[in-house]
Amino acid sequence: MKIVLAYSGGLDTSVLLSWIKEKYGAEMIAFCANIGQAEELKGLEQKAKRTGASKVYIVDLQEEFARDFIFPMIQASAVYESQYFLGTSIARPLIAKGMIEIARKERAGALAHGATGKGNDQVRFELTAAALAPELEVIAPWRDARFRDEFPGRAEMIAYCEKKHIPVQASAKKPYSMDRNLLHISFEAGILEDPWMDAFAPGNKDMFKLSVAPEDAPNKSEYVTLDFTKGNCVAVNGKQLNPLGVMKALNRLGGKHGVGRVDMVENRYVGMKSRGVYETPGGAILHFAHRQMETLTMDREVMHLRDSLIPRYAELVYYGYWFAPERLALQAFVTESQKNVTGTVRVKLYKGNIMVAGRKSPVSLYHPAIATMEADPTRAYNQDDATGFIRLYALRLKVAAAVQKKKK
Repeated sequence: MKIVLAYSGGLDTSVLLSWIKEKYGAEMIAFCANIGQAEELKGLEQKAKRTGASKVYIVDLQEEFARDFIFPMIQASAVYESQYFLGTSIARPLIAKGMIEIARKERAGALAHGATGKGNDQVRFELTAAALAPELEVIAPWRDARFRDEFPGRAEMIAYCEKKHIPVQASAKKPYSMDRNLLHISFEAGILEDPWMDAFAPGNKDMFKLSVAPEDAPNKSEYVTLDFTKGNCVAVNGKQLNPLGVMKALNRLGGKHGVGRVDMVENRYVGMKSRGVYETPGGAILHFAHRQMETLTMDREVMHLRDSLIPRYAELVYYGYWFAPERLALQAFVTESQKNVTGTVRVKLYKGNIMVAGRKSPVSLYHPAIATMEADPTRAYNQDDATGFIRLYALRLKVAAAVQKKKK
């Protein structure tokens, strides 16, 4: 039996690789998607083989991640519970898709992951597998009582690695867990489980990797222009870039000015609340600028309809339904809504803040001559016309008021 394991090289997946191989008598194939983890990928192949993997695939999916996952989600203005830019959520279906491609190439019969039975990632991995490869078995050791009995804590996992000569660097006490990709870094668990703990206090500055603390950001603001075509950013500061290039450029600019930090208590799909701290410098800028472009170019009713769907779209991403038919149907509407979202937005970055500093478009729906409080030279709007429609919309209010007065 061949099993493809989502492998990161950390303590958990190192133990999982060895444990699954032993319990299932299987050939283990380690899979790691390069989606922007940077230095975390160093030495991964050697480590996996020393731990027992017969093969190791480290596949660079950064371009696909930016183009086919991040950008469509930005077009939908998706933010979960009004705060979370969905950095981890949107990465999981891509990782699972990559695992499935390797499983088919290797003719493996199962996928395995190290997501905890208390979290969202197990759902995201397995719903993707159900949608794309229902024939594959999914092995989730954290939902196996045998695994939990053997490893009730990190100390037992570290001891297991020492016994099996598994090359990991871990300590019995870790202050928090971290997950990094092109869109963000998330921090949770450990010391962050106390929601009163101030993650942004000066003593915690070393935790953050993508951004400086706002108080340490430059004292001078910086202007950045973003060019959009049909809802996608195609250039930063006048330089044409592909989606991956856009994300890298904005991450660098946003990180320099300390933008995109979020600390929130969110509702997991499995029913409990959890506290997460996030760095999303480039994503925060892109989301903000995209919205500014829409204000100038998107029809009011299309915008309001799309906005009414944002919570639903964000839930679908957060819960793991990226490849579900309802998300694909919503995306078709989003794509249609973006056909005129074209132009340029200028933003000002300053000490953790993103401020709009101008927007323009060749297909702008804003016409100063019509909107002006001065005399309208186009005569496109006759203020006398407002009288009739106000009377019509006021009618039900007048009727209700009269009825209520009678009752009193």
